[in-house]
Amino acid sequence: MERFKEFLKRKNIIISAKRYGIDALGAMAQGLFCSLLIGTILNTLGTQFHIGFLTMPVYETETVSYTIGGFASAMVGPAMAASIGLALQAPPLVLFSLVPVGFATNLMGGAGGPLAVLVVAIVASEFGKAVSKETKIDILVTPIVTILVGIGLAYVVAAPIGAAASQVGKLIMWATDLQPLLMGILVSVIVGIALTLPISSAAICAALSLTGLAGGAAVAGCCAQMIGFAVMSFKENGVGGLVSQGIGTSMLQMPNIVKNPKTWIPPIVASAITGPIATCIFKLTMNGPAVSSGMGTCGLVGQIGVYTGWLSDIEAGTKTAITAFDWVGLILICFVLPAVISTVVCKFLRKIEWIKEGDLKLD
Repeated sequence: MERFKEFLKRKNIIISAKRYGIDALGAMAQGLFCSLLIGTILNTLGTQFHIGFLTMPVYETETVSYTIGGFASAMVGPAMAASIGLALQAPPLVLFSLVPVGFATNLMGGAGGPLAVLVVAIVASEFGKAVSKETKIDILVTPIVTILVGIGLAYVVAAPIGAAASQVGKLIMWATDLQPLLMGILVSVIVGIALTLPISSAAICAALSLTGLAGGAAVAGCCAQMIGFAVMSFKENGVGGLVSQGIGTSMLQMPNIVKNPKTWIPPIVASAITGPIATCIFKLTMNGPAVSSGMGTCGLVGQIGVYTGWLSDIEAGTKTAITAFDWVGLILICFVLPAVISTVVCKFLRKIEWIKEGDLKLD
C-alpha cells in the first residue's frame, strides 16, 4: 500500500474532493465558456448587428454549415476535457489526448454531456498520468492508454451519466414550473451560493442542462450574489471592487465570508427575494446555453444568455417579440433589486454590528 501511495504521489495523482470537485469542475466551466458560450455570443453579435464575417458560413458540408461561432460551439467537448486535464496538471501527451476523448464523451453524453465529460476526462487523465514516461515508447503508450481508457469508458458510462444528469435537470425544471414560488427561492439561493463558493455554478447548470424557468431563477441567484456584494462593499472597495465583483466574481469575498459568515446574509436574502420574482412575476426564462444560467453578471453572460434565448424563442415561433416588460424584468432582477435589497439588509446588519467596518474589504 505504501508503494502505491508513493507511486500516486510521484505521478501527481491526488484523489480528493477539492481536486475533482473544485479544481476540475471550475476548469470545465472555463472550457465551456471558451467554446460553447463564446460561439453563441459571436453568432448572436453577427445576427443582431449584421456582421458579415460572423454570419457567413466558413465551411459547409451536405448537412451542416459552420460559422466561426459554430466551430467554437462544436468544440465544447474537447475544450472541457483539455481544461480538466490542465487543472489536473496532466503532462502534454495526456492533455492533447484528452481532445478526442472530450469530443467523443460529449457526443455520447447527449444533453448531459458536460457531466459525462467531467467524469471521463478525470479518469482518462489520471490513467494517462499513471503511464506517462514509464516506458521508452512514451509517445505511443501515453496517448494510446489515455484515448482507449477515455473513449472506452465513455462508451460504457457517457450515455447513462448524461441521461441521469439530464433527468435531474428536467426534474428541477418541472418542479420549478409546478411550484415557481418555492423552487424559485431554492434554485436562486442554491445556485447563487454555488457561484460564490470555490466551485462552478456555471458547470453545475451546464451539467444539469438547467434552462427554462429554473434557469431564470439561477440567473437571479447569481446576480444577487455578484451585484449584492459589489454594491454593499462599495464603501470598502470603491470602483475597483464594484467592477471586479459586479462583472467578475463574488468569489473574491470568500475569505471575508470565512472570517464573518454574517456578511453572506444580504446577498442570500436578495437571491431568496429575486428568485421567486423572476419565476412568478416576470416569468424570466433562460433558453440560451445552460452554462449561462450559472454565470450571473460575469461579463454580462447571464443577460446575453437570456437575450439569445428570447431570439431563439422568436425564431421558433414560441415568442412573438421582446417586450418592454421583458427588459424591465431583466434589469430589475439582475441589477436593481439585488443592489437595493443587499444594501438595505447590509445597513441593518451594520447597525446591529453583525457586519463591522472592514469586514467586506478585499485584499
